Amino acid sequence: MITKEHARKLRARIEQASVSLPDADALDAVELFPAWKVDHDYTVGDRVQDEGTLYKCLQAHTSQASWKPADAPSLWVRVDDPSIEWPEWVQPTGSTDAYAKGAKVSHNSKHWVSDVDNNVWEPSVYGWTEHE
Repeated sequence: MITKEHARKLRARIEQASVSLPDADALDAVELFPAWKVDHDYTVGDRVQDEGTLYKCLQAHTSQASWKPADAPSLWVRVDDPSIEWPEWVQPTGSTDAYAKGAKVSHNSKHWVSDVDNNVWEPSVYGWTEHE
């Protein structure tokens, strides 16, 4: 029988091993990553899970309750599956999650390609070409 103490040690080893996973593999095992928590020191590149989504730290910081990954785009970026050719468009919140020139997205049942770097506009409004 595994004791709670042994399980804690195993969990720590699993989290340590998960650090070396490439993002594409990490997305298949989001539950291996530690949950985001308040008052924790994060360094650039740390990955955490929050509400079932994997995030990567962009800037070293000590977390605060109002800095949840989904709400702090200057600190965190969502890790997306690179195998999805046309991921669903998400409104960027700033320069850290803006779309690059050539980025492909799905939006309103259409496919779009970004015409500009640092694209924060909605497809069909500006900066995108519809892909046929």
